[in-house]
Amino acid sequence: MSRFFSTKYADLVPYVPGEQPQGRTFIKLNTNESPFPPSQKAIAAAAEAARTLHLYSDPNCRRLVEKLAQTYGLETSEIVCTNGSDEVLNFAFMAFCDAEHPAVFPNATYGFYKVFAAVNGVPYEEIPLRPDFSIDVNDYIGLNKTIFLANPNAPSGLMLPVGEIERIVAGNPNSVVVVDEAYIDFGGESCLPLIRKYGNLLVTRTFSKSRSMAGARLGFGMACPALIADLNTLRFSTNPYNVNSMTMAAAIGALEDEAYTRECCMSVCATREWTTEQLRELGFELNDSMTNFVFAAHPRISGTALCARLRERGFLVRHFDTPLLTRYNRISIGSQAQMEQFIAAVRAILEEV
Repeated sequence: MSRFFSTKYADLVPYVPGEQPQGRTFIKLNTNESPFPPSQKAIAAAAEAARTLHLYSDPNCRRLVEKLAQTYGLETSEIVCTNGSDEVLNFAFMAFCDAEHPAVFPNATYGFYKVFAAVNGVPYEEIPLRPDFSIDVNDYIGLNKTIFLANPNAPSGLMLPVGEIERIVAGNPNSVVVVDEAYIDFGGESCLPLIRKYGNLLVTRTFSKSRSMAGARLGFGMACPALIADLNTLRFSTNPYNVNSMTMAAAIGALEDEAYTRECCMSVCATREWTTEQLRELGFELNDSMTNFVFAAHPRISGTALCARLRERGFLVRHFDTPLLTRYNRISIGSQAQMEQFIAAVRAILEEV
């Protein structure tokens, strides 16, 4: 770092995104992207919006917010749109966390939570998961801290039932509970209906996974109007044009083609179940995932070694080199053809060890 870099960030460890390879062609199973292209309606709408790129995008995202409200049965005052769900999560750390309201989240979850806490100078606590990577809800009752939960969780793929989420929200009436539902469309039940019952619940979503728009960078948050107003105060104080015109148009196109989204999600879920069965037959340990990835470990080969050997064969998976997670690899679900090639490669690797 330079000698001008503020000392307040001297110890900051940035988030490490999944590899986006340049040059060599890989089958990418490392960043939980959709194996399917965006809806043709999304593509056409984005192309049309490109004609007006000389103008600023709508800072209020009116048409998109109205479409989201229609889709989810909400009022427009209950929705905020952001540059990826990472931005709404960062706004939540800014808005609802401080020295009197520390952040808390599981010790194995989305890696950005820890970074958002650090960059915003927020004290935080990590609550250990059970040995099977599940969350003990009792650990989150009466904390008087701002709670961040990915549900389903990453990288485990496990999900808390809505009733358990409600216990946490009801058990912390004076604290905000943020539920990150990035993967909810792959078989999970959303806790979104609870925002009308509890004024301390914020639900975040993304277009990156189920709607095949990772490159467009669009997320959104849903909560009572007061919490959304808080987030918009920060949005308009940092970057009011945070969602570009092409992304907004593409999102509206995608929302007008929900049948395509459902079809893609169903395909991913079917391939996930097939992949899970194949991996178990090969001796892997893995949970029943409710996401578009699986989290797997094998007793005969380390997670590090398997990741490296797969890379040699043209497959990228995500390895987390921490004591808790190092045995495992997170494997995104690609197309059926991609996963068949992946299973063949894994089988060949295991025959060599």
